[in-house]
Amino acid sequence: MGDQLNLDISSLRDADPGDTVVLMMEVQEEATYVRHHKAKIAFLFSAMRHHADLLRGLGWHVEYTRLDDPSNAGSFTGEIARAVKRHRPGRIVVTEAGEWRVRRMVEGWRDRFAVPVDIRADARFLLTHDEFAGWARGRREMRMEWFYRDMRRRTGLLMDGDAPQGGRWNFDKENRKPAGGLLTMPRPINFPPDAQTREVMELVETHFSHHPGSLDGFDYAVTREDAERQVENFMRHALPEFGDYQDAMLSGQRHLWHSILSPYINAGLLDPLELCRRAEAEYEAGRAPLNAVEGYIRQIIGWREYVRGIYWLEGPDYVTRNFLDARRPLPDFYWTGETDMHCMREALGQTLATAHAHHIQRLMVTGNFALLIGADPAEVHRWYLEIYVDAYEWVELPNTLGMSQFADGGLLGSKPYAASGAYIDRMSDYCARCRYDVRQRTGPDACPFNALYWDFLARNREKLGSNRRLAMPYRNWDRMDEDTKEALRRQAASFLAALDDGSTRYQ
Repeated sequence: MGDQLNLDISSLRDADPGDTVVLMMEVQEEATYVRHHKAKIAFLFSAMRHHADLLRGLGWHVEYTRLDDPSNAGSFTGEIARAVKRHRPGRIVVTEAGEWRVRRMVEGWRDRFAVPVDIRADARFLLTHDEFAGWARGRREMRMEWFYRDMRRRTGLLMDGDAPQGGRWNFDKENRKPAGGLLTMPRPINFPPDAQTREVMELVETHFSHHPGSLDGFDYAVTREDAERQVENFMRHALPEFGDYQDAMLSGQRHLWHSILSPYINAGLLDPLELCRRAEAEYEAGRAPLNAVEGYIRQIIGWREYVRGIYWLEGPDYVTRNFLDARRPLPDFYWTGETDMHCMREALGQTLATAHAHHIQRLMVTGNFALLIGADPAEVHRWYLEIYVDAYEWVELPNTLGMSQFADGGLLGSKPYAASGAYIDRMSDYCARCRYDVRQRTGPDACPFNALYWDFLARNREKLGSNRRLAMPYRNWDRMDEDTKEALRRQAASFLAALDDGSTRYQ
């Protein structure tokens, strides 16, 4: 499959190239079940074609169906049907799918084609579904921090015997520095499209012109070799300060100290555990500090493994949860980037241009805004799945619905990640460039995040008032006089009414 571009994938481990057909396909159903960003489709199709060439060079018999092949059946099942008719195989071997929708499809192939189907675990992850379920069984709270510590012990990463190196498991409190504009920024490597990628880009513009985003400036790596070059660049130039500034945001700076490796990890071009060991080696060699390396490793063996476990544990109905009963449609500017809010314009603009934004832009700008206005979490989930190059449902859904929108009621996160404009001002230079004033809570020039934050707390008090991590914000709300509360609620209502009318300006 398109997110399994790995030479050591489990479906090939005991295969004999002499009597094996490797089937790969670009199909309309997978490209359009949501309106994927153009750059996401181009990245995957080009990476798939390059991977097919690599397999052929290693002696494998690869049959590859391109999207514009006249005989393309348009779906995984349709292409399997054509292949079964051609070859009458003894069995179909596949590495397990990454999402429920495709898993159900694959599980139906045995009966449909009367051929044994060998579905194998995806060994690119450290835990199987059963192992994660075993970890979760009997726990009152499934917090990522406790899972992460178990994964550190399991892998031995950054461990000194049974204790964490540095005496602490988590250095997150040291990883929240704002970035000044005078600091020298590392730069990721740009990969100009080769002839095969340019061909794919033309295909995408022809067949997916109505999809969001742009292919202007497309520069993703599409081979393991180039992805490895990006790894080396990150480890040497960005990792040393990644810890300090991983939560920072700056206008016009799309990457800062982030690795931009998640698309390659999630598509199979890079091995996640190998990356963690390389980061650990940078610490041991004295080239990167512990807070940077720990923070990076936590994102991979902690958060990445954890959200995948939650996705499969909770089942296909997880997507329907809506704890806060949020129903507002997502504003149109999520697809255009046209808004007066500078922070949103920056995060949305780079997302539409590149299909990428880092985790704080996703969580505390676009996600925070959706949470504060009461956007429907299923619609927010769909947008994140469509718009980001590294988004697959197993990783995107728990992050969006659980962590960002609190729609699972606290299964994944201990509190909603709601914040006023003060947080964005502290971690970025966005507010200094905005037409709204982050210091004002009411009035025509007030930052919308401010009144929306208090309105969010007030309207959701019945469900959130007992949350211990929100005790202080609710005490602050209770200390306000009634006139102030009314003014804030009125300000929020005015903005939301304007939003519903298709504007971000107050009426």
